[in-house]
Amino acid sequence: MTMNNPFEGKEIWFGVGSQDLYGEEALRQVAQQATEIVDALNASGRIPVKLVLKPTLKSSDGVRRFMVDASADDNCIGVITWMHTFSPAKMWIRGLEALKKPLLQLNTQHHFEIPWDTIDMDFMNLNQAAHGDREYGYIVTRLGIPRKIVVGHYTDPAVADKIGVWARACAGWRASNTMNVMRWGDNMRNVAVTEGDKTEAERVFGASINTWAVNELVAAYDAVKEDQVKDLIEDYKAKYEIAPELLDKDYDSLFIAAREECAMVNMMRANNCTAGVDNFEDLGALPQLPGVGPQRFPSEYGWGFSAEGDWKTAVLVRIGAVMGYGLDGGASLMEDYSYNFTPGNEMIMGSHMLEVSPSVGTIAKPRLEIHPLGIGGKADPVRLVFTVAPKQDAVVVSLADVRTRFRMLMNVVDVVEPLGSLSKLPCARALWKPEPNLEVSAECWLRAGGSHHTCMTTSVGREAWEDFARIAGVELATIDAETTPREFERELELEDMVHELRNRH
Repeated sequence: MTMNNPFEGKEIWFGVGSQDLYGEEALRQVAQQATEIVDALNASGRIPVKLVLKPTLKSSDGVRRFMVDASADDNCIGVITWMHTFSPAKMWIRGLEALKKPLLQLNTQHHFEIPWDTIDMDFMNLNQAAHGDREYGYIVTRLGIPRKIVVGHYTDPAVADKIGVWARACAGWRASNTMNVMRWGDNMRNVAVTEGDKTEAERVFGASINTWAVNELVAAYDAVKEDQVKDLIEDYKAKYEIAPELLDKDYDSLFIAAREECAMVNMMRANNCTAGVDNFEDLGALPQLPGVGPQRFPSEYGWGFSAEGDWKTAVLVRIGAVMGYGLDGGASLMEDYSYNFTPGNEMIMGSHMLEVSPSVGTIAKPRLEIHPLGIGGKADPVRLVFTVAPKQDAVVVSLADVRTRFRMLMNVVDVVEPLGSLSKLPCARALWKPEPNLEVSAECWLRAGGSHHTCMTTSVGREAWEDFARIAGVELATIDAETTPREFERELELEDMVHELRNRH
């Protein structure tokens, strides 16, 4: 039970701009040097998706065909463009207008330094990226097409790193656009942040969000074969410490929890879903509120999950899991629960009743335990109990429907160890110090209308989410070390005005 590699078989197409003005010899050198650049980037080991060099683009028809083909190819998840020589930007208009995939503009060149003693006009005519990229950049900006811009020599590891982060965001965007979200029942009654426009979400993010009756999950629970449950319990034994009573007097509760996971997984797979939500107020005949199963959605299957019917956070967790594939850490539902106001140690404790995932990293081996739960009206649920491991520059991200649009909100945080044992707390938890500090973070989060449900990612940080938001064309408000309440409020006001002006056009 491991997440399918979201990068396998995927490509990023690399288009090099030039023109016929410089003759065949120059174009042969363009192709050769472009090949060396792409080969070096692929060999860097820092980009999780293969870059595929396409024939040099020399005409408007060629550019358009390149962009149309890239947009139509299911394996192509993004396009990188680089102007080796001067490529007149008007020839890019039709192609750029047709592009439906994420775009990155690479501003680099083949030579590392100017050959001071040998440079001549032949060299100048061939190596014109410095102003060729400016010509191209003008037209992309004029057309209003969002793109990531990476500047630097292609041998610099920082360049490959930035391309790699963007490639992860491209994979997250593809995952968003191919996502089916399974809702078992509706969302929690009277809760505002779990509401949202599912039709608009499909238009903006591509995710299809639909409901299956809890009775269908109960039927799937009844249909689970005993052997599947026993195999899953063996997997629990291999990966977690298990409270002794669960293998003795409470074994039936463990069996029920595993059977519920099997039922949920079987339904998800049968309906090609990659994110799910349930609701403790709508459990039908299920014996327990599912605990360990949803906790394992991100860590074992790479799926998103959120509680109380909050499909927006489930979507974020799936995107975060895909973007962070292969890196240390992961993605999980998180919820702000309690503050620590001790001077010099101000922090937030995040948790949830049952559903925080160990994918984000744990201090010690997660322990499978059974404890009473005062809500839901069902039998005591089985859950994994652990503390999230320290991690600098993690992020918590929320997605809110603010009437006229979706707003993503992100806070950069440092996950830290707790100041005590938390031995009486029977659920998974994380402690973090938000940037720039608790007071400013909380004020700005409240000002932006951020949800109390978030996606925490300890694998990818702010840059990946910034790239994703740019690709999606969605507002992203960020709280970081430089944030002040006054400037943050002004930024929100400007975003409101920008959105209103865009809607008028």
